[in-house]
Amino acid sequence: MTSKIIGVGNYIPSETITNLFFDKHRFLDESGKDLKQDNATIADKLKEITGIEERRYASNNQVTSDLGFMAAQSAIEDSGIDPETLDYIIFAHNFGDVRFGTVQSDMVPSLASRVKHLLKIKNNFCVAYDILFGCPGWIEGVIQANAFIRSGIAKRCLVIGAEALSRVVDIHDRDSMIYADGAGAAVLEISEGDSGIKSHVSGSFTVKEKDYLYFGKSYNNQSCPDIKYIKMNGRKIYEFALINVPQAMKKCLDDSGYAINQLDKIIIHQANEKMDEAIVSRFYRLYDKTVPENIMPMVINKLGNSSVATIPSLLTMIKRGELPQHSIRKEDVVLFASVGAGMNINAFVYRF
Repeated sequence: MTSKIIGVGNYIPSETITNLFFDKHRFLDESGKDLKQDNATIADKLKEITGIEERRYASNNQVTSDLGFMAAQSAIEDSGIDPETLDYIIFAHNFGDVRFGTVQSDMVPSLASRVKHLLKIKNNFCVAYDILFGCPGWIEGVIQANAFIRSGIAKRCLVIGAEALSRVVDIHDRDSMIYADGAGAAVLEISEGDSGIKSHVSGSFTVKEKDYLYFGKSYNNQSCPDIKYIKMNGRKIYEFALINVPQAMKKCLDDSGYAINQLDKIIIHQANEKMDEAIVSRFYRLYDKTVPENIMPMVINKLGNSSVATIPSLLTMIKRGELPQHSIRKEDVVLFASVGAGMNINAFVYRF
């Protein structure tokens, strides 16, 4: 017995932010000094390394729970279920609701409770809670939902991943160009057949790696030192990911019982195009194989890095036929994987 995905949905904000948006920004280094490169060069370098040309931002009147609600609605509609039959709503995010023009995060009540309210679910025993697990939060939510379903505690779960990273970036940090907003969701239920989750793995690396992603002060020394923004040590994260993520993916695939040549797709967190390509290349090298053509769909060039939303949003796009070069058919075997703040890594193998 396992759990299977019976519906998917996403919400991609309509506001497109191109790299030209940052042309007038004043980018500084950690000491508060102006970067030597001009903004056009910085943008070109960003595109070269990460693949990002555009990203999406939420509208000024939206917050993260709004994005999650719309993705949840879409997934429920796709599944065809009555939302009153949901046993759990698990909402993965990292920064709560941050209203436009403010700096305060709002997490009480939980974002999952807010979505349940917006869905008008009256069932008091539909449990709504949030999970903070960095970018791998949606996958971890799926793993938890699968545990609930396999144990008999639940029959149906809704797992949401949503983030509005544009509200927590330091505009003087060039890394702010990476981040985006969005949401994705999936409905899972019990499966007695061949389809469903076949294996999963999770890990938290905290001895040396805890602060590779963190909240820190603005690079602008004139700003209020008490206000914190998302910060990262990009080089450390890159090195960490290339060493540890392929190993986790291999363990997950080996535990599933499937062979490397049976893998049809890899859906990986859209963090950095070159990094993701290197992770997948190293993963295949662990089996003395080369990366097959068309194995890894990428949308980071147009959607940026929306943290927990990247994987469920990408899955929805593939299932809806929005990426002409990619499809998922019945009996396809797909490996999902992510890495992010914590530092956390996780993965699961799924047979459609």
